[in-house]
Amino acid sequence: MSQKTRPVYLDYQATTPVDPRVMDVMTPFFTEAFGNPHSTSHSYGWEARDAVEEARQQVAKMINADPREVVFTSGATESNNMAIKGVARFFEGRKSHMIAPVTEHKCVLESLKYAQKLGYEITWLSVASNGLIDPDDIRNAIRDDTALVSVMHVNNEIGVVQPVNQIGAICREKGVYFHTDAAQAAGKTAIDVQDMNVDLMSLSAHKMYGPMGIGALYVRRKPRVRLEPLMDGGGQERTMRSGTLPAPLVVGFGMAAKLVTEERDTETTRVRDLRDRLLKGLQQRVPDLYVNGDMEHRIAGNLNIGFKGIDSETLMDALKERVAISSGSACTSAAVEPSYVLRALGLSDEDAHASVRLCVGRMTAPEEIEVVIDAISDAVRTLRADGARASVA
Repeated sequence: MSQKTRPVYLDYQATTPVDPRVMDVMTPFFTEAFGNPHSTSHSYGWEARDAVEEARQQVAKMINADPREVVFTSGATESNNMAIKGVARFFEGRKSHMIAPVTEHKCVLESLKYAQKLGYEITWLSVASNGLIDPDDIRNAIRDDTALVSVMHVNNEIGVVQPVNQIGAICREKGVYFHTDAAQAAGKTAIDVQDMNVDLMSLSAHKMYGPMGIGALYVRRKPRVRLEPLMDGGGQERTMRSGTLPAPLVVGFGMAAKLVTEERDTETTRVRDLRDRLLKGLQQRVPDLYVNGDMEHRIAGNLNIGFKGIDSETLMDALKERVAISSGSACTSAAVEPSYVLRALGLSDEDAHASVRLCVGRMTAPEEIEVVIDAISDAVRTLRADGARASVA
């Protein structure tokens, strides 16, 4: 498919294109500065090591952390596994309880199921119809044997921003570790691990215009957070994550973090304006449209919209030449079942199946919004007309 005929990309929560400025700083570390950052006997290794440590500082600055608290991983899935399983293994035999909402990312849910196999009891919390968790539910669920509370900062399907500051304060008061999957939050909303009282935070570069295959786990030093490593080897990353760090990807992650730190406010305003224009245009042209999730506590670029009487898979197929969107999480989009996140909001199977996720991002052009409004409104009108004719027949 040529560049001219590619559909408008509105799936920025699945992944983002690498910013050209990120690519520029990465390229030399593939070809010239290709040293192993753990080789300490020559200049090639020193060069790569220094670049990795600069990137560590850039990621730390993005979340207001000490660089020594940033542990590089392969992405948010590994970070989530590392946080939850690592805490579960460290406290095994001493604590036996964890807490999480039912709307967490699949890798968090699966990691908590692993903890269950170790003997942990999991309290699964419901969310309100707007997708938000009630902090008092966290407070009421914490027990003397609670080891960890895990709440996603920004939901990957409906884009709602959870009250992590309040949850963190409760966990700190109760002496319980607080973990948040912030992969969808970084670059889209302010993150301050000190204000949030976060003990463990998962990050991913490819959600913020960096490369795929690199992420980080923030691990608080004071008060110290303890967890068992998942990987054994050479003891890299202060023994918490063995393995040779991919210097080009780490450098790209660092530059991506630097850019979102500097440009987040301006970009958020621009993206929100485009998102609001998209929503208004669809509301004016498409009847029986509903938005899933809270609109006030939501990242700027996200819309999760349902179209009454429309099957999302059929709609996406009708749009495939003009607009690239998804029905929800990229990790579960192949599933035929309705989204468990939307079901948790109280949607029926039919309404959940009628919903799609539209995500505006850094490279979205204003003129593309009009293309998307035209494409979706035309497709919905055609599909509803076809459905009406089929029901008559």
